Amino acid sequence: MPLFPPALTARGRGALRLAAGVLALSAVALTAGCGSSGGPDADPRAAASSPAGFPVTIDNCGVRTTYTRPPARVVTIHQHPAELMLALGLADRMVGTAYPDSSVLPDLRKAYESVPELAAKEPSFETVLDAEPDFVYGGYGSAFGEKEGRSRKAFADAGIDTYLNREYCGEKRVTMEDTYDEIRTIGTIFGVSGRADSLVADLKGRVGRAASAVADEADVPVFVYDSGDKSAFTAGGKSLGTELIRLAGGRNVFGDLDDVFGDVSWEQVVDRRPEVIAIYDYAGSGSVEQKKEYLLSRPALADVPAIRNKRFVVLPLTATLVGIRSAYAVGDLARGLHPASFR
Repeated sequence: MPLFPPALTARGRGALRLAAGVLALSAVALTAGCGSSGGPDADPRAAASSPAGFPVTIDNCGVRTTYTRPPARVVTIHQHPAELMLALGLADRMVGTAYPDSSVLPDLRKAYESVPELAAKEPSFETVLDAEPDFVYGGYGSAFGEKEGRSRKAFADAGIDTYLNREYCGEKRVTMEDTYDEIRTIGTIFGVSGRADSLVADLKGRVGRAASAVADEADVPVFVYDSGDKSAFTAGGKSLGTELIRLAGGRNVFGDLDDVFGDVSWEQVVDRRPEVIAIYDYAGSGSVEQKKEYLLSRPALADVPAIRNKRFVVLPLTATLVGIRSAYAVGDLARGLHPASFR
């Protein structure tokens, strides 16, 4: 529950931010907060009061924001933005997380637990306002759902800058380069570009070592099972999962599906004869064991090589998204597809 009634929370805090904005405007003649909607033509006096490397202007999913200094109070909605922030050493800038959907990477667990969890699922607009952020970083498009009152405009009207994971900016195919670009962009916004470059180099090294280990192996046909019973909900050709499978020495049997995710019939699964099934694991979709049991119990799938040989690999859903886990996922997949290459 919010600490204040919803109307009081939104209006009262909005009024406080407006007052602060007026004071800031009279002092330095620019919009209050760490960012603004201004562009390169913004008041040049902003540079005089900004840290080195600022102001910077970022275009994100059609929203253009100029940051005069790094954000200092950040709320992340969904797990992969939180892990990216933590991997960049930015725990001290975080005032809230929301919607953890899998176990946090062991190296980041302690830092993650040091940040207050605002909600087990997506938080209300008022709950986010109660944390008094100056920046909200969303992992899925639903982080800024208009019907739930969390639109990016609503946050902007409250004086809060927003950023949406680039995977949800458009319809293009997502690749590992999007992960690296995401890290670099967040590094720029927070004034830690050196850390971002080091992190990218580490992740590229992980991917390169895994891909090299299986470079001479024949591609393994892989079916991604996310969920579904009457039909199968699977990863399509525009998903990052398809590229992870390719880098790991596999081939997504539904890579020709012109979408990030989509439904396919079980007859199609049978026809494409996958040799391995990659199960996406996340809260609310049923356990991994339940998914395996369901797949193994379907008579129509009995002759599918992956079912007959009980060959499954399991990936947290967060590992298949634009974020730091995708590099780890390539190694996990490669070991599952080509175990002999890692003995």
